[in-house]
Amino acid sequence: MSEGSDDNNINHPSDTQQTHSQSPWQGDEVPEPSTADNSDLHIRSSLSEIEDGRLPIPVWMIESSKSFHWRWIPLPIRTLARSAIQWSKGPIPPRIQKITPLFSSIQEAPLKLVTRYLPKKKHKALVLGLFYFSWLLTFSLIIRHSASSGNIEGYGQPQSLWCGASFWNGGNSCGINGDDCRPFVNAVLPFRCPADCKRIQILNPYAVGDQELNYQPLVIGGPQDDDGGLSSAEPIYRADSFICQAAVHAGIVSNDRGGCGVVSLKGKQHDFPSTYRHGIKSIGFDSEFPKSFTFISGISSECGKVDLRWPLLAVTIVFTTLLSLFTDSPAVFFSSIFTMMFFHVGLVSDRPNISDYPSLTSLIIGRFLPAAFVGFVIYHFCAKIQLSGLTAQIEKTVLYLGGTWVGCLNNYTFDKIPIQRLTPHDLNAQPGAKAALSIIVVAISIIALGQIWYLRLEGRFLSHLAIYALMGTFLIICVIVPDLNLRIHHYVLALLLLPGTGIQTRPSLLYQGILLGLFINGVARWGFDSILQTSATLFGGGQTNSLLPNIMAPKLGVSNITFRWTWPPSPYDGVSVLVNDVERHRWYGGEGEPSYTWHRHSRIDNEYFRFAYMEGSGSRDYTKAGVWDMDGNWTSMKAGPS
Repeated sequence: MSEGSDDNNINHPSDTQQTHSQSPWQGDEVPEPSTADNSDLHIRSSLSEIEDGRLPIPVWMIESSKSFHWRWIPLPIRTLARSAIQWSKGPIPPRIQKITPLFSSIQEAPLKLVTRYLPKKKHKALVLGLFYFSWLLTFSLIIRHSASSGNIEGYGQPQSLWCGASFWNGGNSCGINGDDCRPFVNAVLPFRCPADCKRIQILNPYAVGDQELNYQPLVIGGPQDDDGGLSSAEPIYRADSFICQAAVHAGIVSNDRGGCGVVSLKGKQHDFPSTYRHGIKSIGFDSEFPKSFTFISGISSECGKVDLRWPLLAVTIVFTTLLSLFTDSPAVFFSSIFTMMFFHVGLVSDRPNISDYPSLTSLIIGRFLPAAFVGFVIYHFCAKIQLSGLTAQIEKTVLYLGGTWVGCLNNYTFDKIPIQRLTPHDLNAQPGAKAALSIIVVAISIIALGQIWYLRLEGRFLSHLAIYALMGTFLIICVIVPDLNLRIHHYVLALLLLPGTGIQTRPSLLYQGILLGLFINGVARWGFDSILQTSATLFGGGQTNSLLPNIMAPKLGVSNITFRWTWPPSPYDGVSVLVNDVERHRWYGGEGEPSYTWHRHSRIDNEYFRFAYMEGSGSRDYTKAGVWDMDGNWTSMKAGPS
């Protein structure tokens, strides 16, 4: 062929560079198609592929090199899978998200003030040390003042109670005839209640006569109302009522501020009415109970009926806000708010059920040490990525710090959601739980889609997908472990979702703040409770779905009633009998006939009978109540436990 033939032309490197700087082929330069007589192989690439900096790969090469072992999968599916993987890797180069402050001159002003007046690190360290000391001193003084309950004239220093304290334990915990819960009468107790006790609810089915209560305050009885709806006598409450809730119901203590009072035991009482007082509806009980209490009115109290959690909240919010505005160090900001909020939750806003501050402080310090280690992991893998280089001080304070406070104050925010425990039992039993869970799942799914998009843009989607695959596998293993139940606590939920928030976007600031607050609240309030729990631990004395005694039709007399039951199967060795919610008899195999006779003491009351198998000294689930009414008629127990 001639020297100038196009078939033998060879492109030099300079020619190639020039070709790539323009369109691949222009005008008359379009190459001839490959034929049997033409040995040149022309591979045409799209302009977008060249601009992305990636050399195109022919389809036949992809199929031969990467899909050889997957050739049994149809080509369209393989193509779709490759496209999905390529999409998941994100753009090249990755687009790292950074927040550009709105009104930057205003938001960066606090940092400029610090740089101007504290130019050296030692100056900043000194001021930061004084800042910590000022918060600790203020916080400690208010705690000390709050812990000193003062004095109630004639009764001495009141005893601090938690909101769920009572004089009587449910089931057979007080023993035969309630002897383990004496004294019944002629005793007084000066007490002090914290604020916000009205929110406390029973979380397991609780029987009062033939009523089954759940997810509500536990106050049984109250003042008797006359025909005009006015209280005509002192309020009388059954001994298993929550004392502080009863004090709120009686008007002795303010729910918003807490306060002090004196409770007096009244012994055996009949007919506890149901009344609505101060936002609490009490439960009625139309029979006899051996122990009751009332409140002494007209007491001159000097305990300062104010729960100082609100002044302490204001103090800690002010200090954390100042810190957030005037520091741009992610480590200083994160470690400071983590520590201050942890102790605020544990000692003030949602403290464990411990009344004395020395024991409470010891417990919170013990929980803080492992929590601080987990906090370091959260900072290193989530918060540091998000907070580094962030100068939008006001946005950080509102979104991140504000979100953290929302999570920390879970007992005032998310606690209103009608899901107490994320278990099938609670979802079926608690009104509104399924609807609330559906809304939460939809909201989290929408948020997750947004986070996936930003993770993809930063080229981190596949690594996070692997992390969540490991988490999902671990949870599946936990679900299938026999005889144990998976319990998703506050801190567990936060740890599951936090890895997906390590992006510097405004929504991510809010999400990470809320989740960090939930972690702090969960560990400070409840500790690192196990995510695998037995049914007895999970439901805390609630129903365990144990076998129920087979009670035969009773024999009725004029003033007595006799019950008989079949011999208990293994592993049970006895039967417990409750009369009017008080254990009156225990029968064990070998101690005579399996029967019990109850003699009526009054014909003006209905009487309620429940039965449970015994295993040693512990009782299992009780039957629902059978009713022997005042006219001598018997109503059999309904099926199922109470």
